[in-house]
Amino acid sequence: MSRIGKKEITIPKGVTVMKDGGSLKVTGPKGTLSKVFRDDVVFNIGADLITLSIKRNDKFSKALWGTYASHIVNMIKGVETPYVKKLILEGVGFKSDVKGKELQLALGFSHPVVVKIPETITVTAEKNNITVIGIDKELVGSFTAGIRALKKPEPYKGKGFRYEGEVIRRKQGKKTV
Repeated sequence: MSRIGKKEITIPKGVTVMKDGGSLKVTGPKGTLSKVFRDDVVFNIGADLITLSIKRNDKFSKALWGTYASHIVNMIKGVETPYVKKLILEGVGFKSDVKGKELQLALGFSHPVVVKIPETITVTAEKNNITVIGIDKELVGSFTAGIRALKKPEPYKGKGFRYEGEVIRRKQGKKTV
């Protein structure tokens, strides 16, 4: 049984949750999120509480139970306060700049790298600190991970993208005799 799925989810003031067919729509002060869910889990939406229960007692439904509960909690938190991820770009000559809906990066390649920013996300870049803000936790995380994958931090000098607060394990270079 899912410990996360058993918990009741409280709906804060100013947030509305509606179920329409297979999709769940969460509206709050920062925006609206909707997500399509399978019918293996039953949503019971009250005035200020959401409870989840499984339709069938099989392994797949039990796995979705806790997953769907955490998705709903993330949606409710996102429409209240947006999610923020910060990346730090380290390295001589590495630059980042936001132009319109594109993130332009100079990462030491022979060409500049241009990444399109999704419409629901806000990106700011100042002095090689990139801040990604959005109400959808999944989209913010995947966009930030995609940027980081362009130039992962290397262990000798630490050049590349790293998350704020991330510690890069350093290796010792060649020893001279």
